[in-house]
Amino acid sequence: MHSSRSRHVRLMSSAPAAAAVAVALAAGMLTATAPTTHAAAAAAGADLPFTSVEAESATTTGTKIGPDHTQGTHASEASGRQAVRLAAGQRVEFTAPRTLNAVNVAYSVPDGQSGTLAVYVNGQKLAKSLAVTSKYSYVDTPWIQGSKTHHLFDNTRLLLGQTVQPGDKVAFEAVSTQVTVDVADFEQVAGAATKPAGAVSVTDKGADPTGQGDSTQAFRDAIAAAQGGVVWIPPGDFRITSSLNGVSNVTVQGAGSWHSVVRTSRFIDQTSSSGGVHLKDFAVVGEVTERVDSNPDNFVNGTLGPGSSVSGMWLQHLKVGLWLTGNNDNLVVENSRFLDMTADGLNLNGNARGVRVRNNFLRNTGDDALAMWSLYSPDTNSSFENNTISQPNLANGIAIYGGTDITVKNNLVADTNALGSGIAISNQKFLDPFHPLAGTITVSGNTLVRTGAMNPNWQHPMGALRVDSYDSAIEATVNITGTTITDSPYSAFEFVSGSGRGYAAKNVTVDGATVNKAGTVVVQAETQGAAKFSNVQATGVGAAGVYNCPYPTGSGTFTLTNGGGNSGWDSTWSDCSTWPQPGSGNPDPDPTRNLVKGRPATATGSTDVYTPGKAADGDAQTYWESTNNAFPQAWTVDLGSAESVRRLVLKLPPLAAWQTRTQTLSVQGSTDGSTYSTLVASKGYRFDPATGNTVTVTLPDGARPRYLRLNVTANTGWPAGQFSEVEAYLN
Repeated sequence: MHSSRSRHVRLMSSAPAAAAVAVALAAGMLTATAPTTHAAAAAAGADLPFTSVEAESATTTGTKIGPDHTQGTHASEASGRQAVRLAAGQRVEFTAPRTLNAVNVAYSVPDGQSGTLAVYVNGQKLAKSLAVTSKYSYVDTPWIQGSKTHHLFDNTRLLLGQTVQPGDKVAFEAVSTQVTVDVADFEQVAGAATKPAGAVSVTDKGADPTGQGDSTQAFRDAIAAAQGGVVWIPPGDFRITSSLNGVSNVTVQGAGSWHSVVRTSRFIDQTSSSGGVHLKDFAVVGEVTERVDSNPDNFVNGTLGPGSSVSGMWLQHLKVGLWLTGNNDNLVVENSRFLDMTADGLNLNGNARGVRVRNNFLRNTGDDALAMWSLYSPDTNSSFENNTISQPNLANGIAIYGGTDITVKNNLVADTNALGSGIAISNQKFLDPFHPLAGTITVSGNTLVRTGAMNPNWQHPMGALRVDSYDSAIEATVNITGTTITDSPYSAFEFVSGSGRGYAAKNVTVDGATVNKAGTVVVQAETQGAAKFSNVQATGVGAAGVYNCPYPTGSGTFTLTNGGGNSGWDSTWSDCSTWPQPGSGNPDPDPTRNLVKGRPATATGSTDVYTPGKAADGDAQTYWESTNNAFPQAWTVDLGSAESVRRLVLKLPPLAAWQTRTQTLSVQGSTDGSTYSTLVASKGYRFDPATGNTVTVTLPDGARPRYLRLNVTANTGWPAGQFSEVEAYLN
């Protein structure tokens, strides 16, 4: 039943780590419908050269999965929280949204497997195909209390060799392995640019455009020869085996990021530069499969020097795109793509003065997509503007850790996962010497879609936009204006001292916000401080307008000042001893919904990757398996509140490989998670693949458990308890 697993171990985190906020609060899930394309309102996000279309909005012979917000599932890491799963021979077919000649597909295959996606245009199979692999996915995170494995998706691209017109059909078919397709980017790629006059070509210095030879020395020689001029990277694949350094006063230019490709995990690594470095119009694709923070596995590690720029780049399979220290005054990073990093997309790690990061696209980063961290010196007068961020799956979309006079403007952030918010404004220092927030922090015109997450270390929800006085009080002026928050699974605005020490979050103004579908509350205030709210209009609020319960108890109060123009969130959650669950303030909009899906699950034991949450993730192909040869074993789920459950549906994967078996189990219930009573006595239940590997258990009238426990004492098919899904219904 088990497959072998590769181990990509994340050794250290620069994202908010597992310091406990002492209030342990239960998880929840908001069901949301994904948009067909990534369209941003009010000019938020980047002006991109491609159009993205969600697989779940296409025609398919496969199976749609999601929506889901449960950390560690494919649907939760997917764009729009939904995707399409293809077995070998199944396909997903898109209607071309524009003229195009190239595609990039975000996908996942089972761990340890590789294969191809066949490509069809108007029913005709192309000679070319898309390679798919798990090599860069399934990163293990042993310090996460929830799922130990994340970063499930990857990206693969292809020049089609022909032009496809709007309305034509483009299909992808799984050939030899299961492929989960998330989203496809369709693009019209221009032809390769020509060599600028006077440029020094790396091939003139002996570089091998086939990628077979080592071109490191040729790149070094070309850079040395072109001081004050241009180093030209012609079309081709070039392999570099060690990083470049001593790079100053030079432009390194390619024929376009689809044409000129450098294969290396370390491009530039240097601690100083006189500046004037311009990197443009080529791709750097690495081979990073795990995160080791002591390794400089980055496109740029250190500094480019003042007056430098990065533009038109395609950066993929690296630890970090740009990890910037030293003097990078007035650096501009723009019009570039950051895909499949094991850590941050870009981090301004102190000494960033006048830096502009704008009009970039970032997908599937393993830490903060864009971060400023004011270690050693403050980042000053720098900005993140008009960037589009999708699926930062272990931290925040945008994080500002300290700094002076910082701007976060007109960005689009979607689908955060696990340890982060869409945007975090924070005094979390990680290391010393740290420079807290100072001056004016401007957060303006940003759009946040399905952002915020249940932090599995804290078992505590994080809002779509978080202001966090983690290690010290916030003394800066924080102005948050013109924000759009849509389908947040939990709160819209969170004010917290994430260390649990109750530092004040003050001097905050929120003016002009549209909140549509916040799963719990509009304002989640958990520390002392103050904020003024004006012109904040909310619809579809799940529980109440405000949760105002500073921690530690008695540490102070959080004052919300009504500046006028607010609507749709005037109620307050009254009981600080319980956390509001998504939708808990309104009658259940769907009395037939599965109460277990997305809820936190635990067990007395589990085997390898077959963890308790796999039985509550909405995906019947994944499953929990208890410790083998160790009956009895118990699986427990917290429904979040007492529910009049009438029916349980227990499932195993609906595959012929799962032979008929009988599991002997009882059902227990509890209101407090401590004392359990038997609701259904122990008996044997037969799971038969011929009838879908599903059994139904009826609960007695009058039972209102918050916690449900399945106590398994035997299994004729395997020496362990096994469930792919446990579903609970009110009728």
